[in-house]
Parts: sequence; structure tokens; C-alpha cells
Amino acid sequence: MKPISLMRAAVLALFAAFAPTGLGAQEQTATEPLELYHEIHGEGPPLVLLHGAFMTIDSNWRSSLAELGKSNKVIAVELQGHGRTRDRDAPLSYETMADDVANLLEELDVEKASLLGYSMGANVALQLALRHPDKIGRLVVVSPSASDDGLAPGHKDMVRHLSPEMFTGTPVVADYERLSPRPDFPALVEKIKQMELTSYDWSADLSRIKSPVLIVGGDADVVTLGHLSSMYAALGGVAHGDINGPSQTQLMVLPATTHMGVIADPAKLQAVIAAATAFLAAPAQK
Repeated sequence: MKPISLMRAAVLALFAAFAPTGLGAQEQTATEPLELYHEIHGEGPPLVLLHGAFMTIDSNWRSSLAELGKSNKVIAVELQGHGRTRDRDAPLSYETMADDVANLLEELDVEKASLLGYSMGANVALQLALRHPDKIGRLVVVSPSASDDGLAPGHKDMVRHLSPEMFTGTPVVADYERLSPRPDFPALVEKIKQMELTSYDWSADLSRIKSPVLIVGGDADVVTLGHLSSMYAALGGVAHGDINGPSQTQLMVLPATTHMGVIADPAKLQAVIAAATAFLAAPAQK
């Protein structure tokens, strides 16, 4: 096992930007719909932005809002216990967070929206497409995983060693304390850990997603290249496009790119946003 100092460094490299949760008497219960903090930018077809674990609109998407807003009505949200959204007295789950977003779309009278999600947000996007297919247009999922078996060896061991103290002195905690309605950073860390360590497998369900999908990942991502390839196939990706024609599912792999590098490296993020913009605007495959 790696020394804890190395583990701390690995954790901070992986979770470079965060924000998040707290339990209290005024928090919503597990059965109540959660009122999500959201911002709307631009005009055009609706596009929902879903951030990664510990992240916020600011840390995940702020630099991309203007570009995405040129061709879309961008609905950027902060999920359960993150940023300016309250927590609820229940664990974090991809399914519940997906239902929260579907409820927000109803409140905003948005009949159908495309999705752009990163990491945790990408998994929430997959659950939205599975649980609320009539509400979903196109999907751009960045570093998604349809099964925890698709995560790189060593990831869960690293997660088991997560502690609030590992983030002491980082901007993550300061931002969290500033934004959270009821800050309790240790509670957030524990909820993220439990969600990350809970087994899941939606691989067999992916064929039910009929929306066009762009999958994006780094070649040194937390999600293995084999898993990204399997997702591509399960979502309808085809082999030998010269014979079979291109599919409505696409796969983009960024070279020399880690999980956090996809978002933290400005050049890589710019490439992702450019690819997403083109994909969202492309005519449907016949």
C-alpha cells in the first residue's frame, strides 16, 4: 500500500476542484424533491450541465459557459449537497440526483434537453437517459462509467483513504464553506466515499438509451479505455464505418490526459467543449 503522503497527493490530484453538503434540521428528507440551484445562460436548444463530485458550476463549467451559451440555452445545475444546493437526509445516488434534475426540467417547463456531464455528472446523465428517456435529447458524457468494474485498479483503495484532513488548506474547502447553505465538509466526504465504494453495473441497460451519445475520456483516465470502448459498443457504436456507416454514438479519447486533466487542462477542456458543441449541433443520423 502507498504511504499516506503519496495517497494524499494522489487524492488532491484527482479531486482538484470541489464544493458541497451538510445535515441539519432544516434539510429536506429523502422523499422530498430537492430544489436545485441553477443558472441559465444563452439562447437555443436546452443543454443541462452536470458537474463532477465535489465540484460546482464555477469549478467545472464557468470558463465554458459563454461558448456553450452561443448556441444553447445552458442550464447549469448544482447537485445534491454541492455548491449552493442543500443536502437531503439520504445518501448520494446517481438515480436520485437524476430524478432531481428531471424535476427541475419540469419546473422550468423544459420538454426535452441535451446533457453534458463530467464524471459523477456523466453518470447522472446516463441515469437521466435511462429513467427519463422522453426528457433527454443528446448526451455528452465525459469520463463516464456504467459499472464500477470499469474503474482503474487502485481507485477504490485510494477512495477508502479519503479524509477531510486531506483537503486542509486547499481552495476546495474555502469555496465549500462560502457556498454551502449548511456546510459540513466531513459529511460530504463520507457521502462521496460511500457512493464511490458502492458497486453498480448498468452495462446491460445501456442498449435502452436511444439518444445520440458522445463519450469522452482521457487515455490515463480513472475509467479504463476498455470500459469506454465497451460503453461505445453497448450504446450502438459500430465497427468499420466505411462498410456500416457512422453511428450516432461517438468516442473521443484525449491523449496524455488524466481524469482531472480532462477538465483542469484548459486546452483539453477547450477541445471537449468544441467537440461537444459540434456534436450537439450535428444533424441526426438516419
